[in-house]
Amino acid sequence: MSFFSSQNQKHCSPKDKQKRLTEEQVRLLEASFISNKKLETERKLQLARELGIPPRQIAIWYQNKRARWKTQNLELDYNSLQLRFETALTEKRRLERDVERLRGELEKAQELLLALNQSVQLPPVSSLSSCRDDHGGSSSLHDDHMGHTLLEVTPFLLLLLLLLLLL
Repeated sequence: MSFFSSQNQKHCSPKDKQKRLTEEQVRLLEASFISNKKLETERKLQLARELGIPPRQIAIWYQNKRARWKTQNLELDYNSLQLRFETALTEKRRLERDVERLRGELEKAQELLLALNQSVQLPPVSSLSSCRDDHGGSSSLHDDHMGHTLLEVTPFLLLLLLLLLLL
């Protein structure tokens, strides 16, 4: 059996001979990575001398660390975007409810205005500007007894009706 074990040792790849990094070596590599994500040749050789490991092992550690770091950043970016999307979607739904509520209020106000116009028997607001008497002056539909035109009063009445609806 010693024959087979000696044969296996002859065919060991350099990867098998690489040792696991100690906690201190990892700590030093982490600190180096934080300061600079890209490993320059000079820095790689310096770290190899300080840590007593081959430069290729440092390069591989940096490559793996950079891949993990990018994955972490992508996950963080995704989570951030997901949160922003959910917030925007919630805001969109709230605004849609507000629009529906306001449409209902507008419809009620238009119905009240129509009922008010019918009870006072006024022509629609768009036809008030064309009302003139035979002498070129304004008709009684256009001017009220206090000198205000109905075009000025109608927005006031609409505002008053809207306030009443909101109460």
